[in-house]
Amino acid sequence: MAKTIPQRQCMGCGEKKDKSELIRIVRGTDGYSIDASGRKNGRGAYICRSADCLEKAFKRKGLERSFKERIPDDVYEKLKGEFESYGKQE
Repeated sequence: MAKTIPQRQCMGCGEKKDKSELIRIVRGTDGYSIDASGRKNGRGAYICRSADCLEKAFKRKGLERSFKERIPDDVYEKLKGEFESYGKQE
């Protein structure tokens, strides 16, 4: 029997993709951050690896719906910076 690959929905474009193709944003005790390992404690939301999907998630308030709370603008700016540096690491 073949092992199933976990699917997650992107908060930006809304497409379902393999979990490994997406970036996890996590809300933990230390605030919001990008979870490169996929194993940090906290509530998570997933976004495609494109800057366009990150912008769409901000405009459509996809992250706010996922985390069930209002997210301040400075958190968006922090995530945008982390997202850009994360993309350069790969």
